[in-house]
Amino acid sequence: MNLEVANTTDALNCSTQFTSFEGDVETCRNYYHGFEYEFVHRILVVVVPLFFGIIGILGLVGNLLVVVVVAANPGMRSTTNILIINLAVADLLFVMFCIPFTATDFVLPYWPFGNIWCKIVQYMIIVTAYASVYTLILMSLDRYLAVVHPIASMSWRTEIHAIHAICILWVMILTLSIPAFVIHGEIHYIFQGQNLTACRILDQYDWTSYQVPFFLSSYVMPLVLICVFYMFMLARLWRGVRTSAENRRGRRRVTRLVVIVVVVFAFCWCPIQMILVLKSLDMYPLTTATIMVQIVSHILAYTNSCINPFLYAFLSDHFRKAFRKIIYCRPTTNSDNQMGPATRTTRAASAGDIL
Repeated sequence: MNLEVANTTDALNCSTQFTSFEGDVETCRNYYHGFEYEFVHRILVVVVPLFFGIIGILGLVGNLLVVVVVAANPGMRSTTNILIINLAVADLLFVMFCIPFTATDFVLPYWPFGNIWCKIVQYMIIVTAYASVYTLILMSLDRYLAVVHPIASMSWRTEIHAIHAICILWVMILTLSIPAFVIHGEIHYIFQGQNLTACRILDQYDWTSYQVPFFLSSYVMPLVLICVFYMFMLARLWRGVRTSAENRRGRRRVTRLVVIVVVVFAFCWCPIQMILVLKSLDMYPLTTATIMVQIVSHILAYTNSCINPFLYAFLSDHFRKAFRKIIYCRPTTNSDNQMGPATRTTRAASAGDIL
């Protein structure tokens, strides 16, 4: 068996919690005959890095555009758009700290970056994953307050409070994710007479006791909480809300965008999250078909880091106009509604619903 089989079994990511296979040499030996190695190998070293490269470029450019567009247009600064900036920053960090190292794992049969960088990469992947999903919770909370408590929440749904919430969120995530830094590290093993390295959860720690809580805290519980917010919103809308038609349209438009972003996130991450839990429980078989499912699931998960800018462009006229101005270097014109500084009256009427 070729040395790169070890890399094939460690292939779908640079971290154990986002890894398709743990890099266990014995797993390769026991299950090698369960899949077509040459076919899988070609997919891993050619097709997957190509997709990851495209996703990385789109994610980098698209999310940078989102940050620049909102930062450069005072009229687009609202609580929702500030949270959208934070989501774009989390996606940017995910692209920077995950995709290049994943691509390296596909090409090389060993981890070439050393123990400290292994810990940093795993830590940042967990941090950005939490930052993305909990930013979605803040966005859903913002929508809940706008719809269910439109008047009472106006003093809370301000830019400064949104920034404070984001800062608190990052401090909590950076602190609570420290165990990911501790339990990961570079391991050394001998395969066919050669010394190789891998970046994974250290042998003294149990993968299952880490993966299952991660699945619950980074996927299940956040989505349940988001669903609760939207159930209250639907109940409120069903009873009817006495607001102007313009305000209703604005809130409906923003709420629709947030709902679609959340649904896309849940759809993209569900397959790989389920697969990783099954693998940590040793319940996922190693066959050509299951490996292909893992590859597709991983690509789908990574796609989420680059798809949001396209959703904003498709669903928001203001984002679409701002993207065009940045791309084509067009000067600001008075005809571009809401692109200039917003008046106090406009901001108060919109209550953070500018998109």
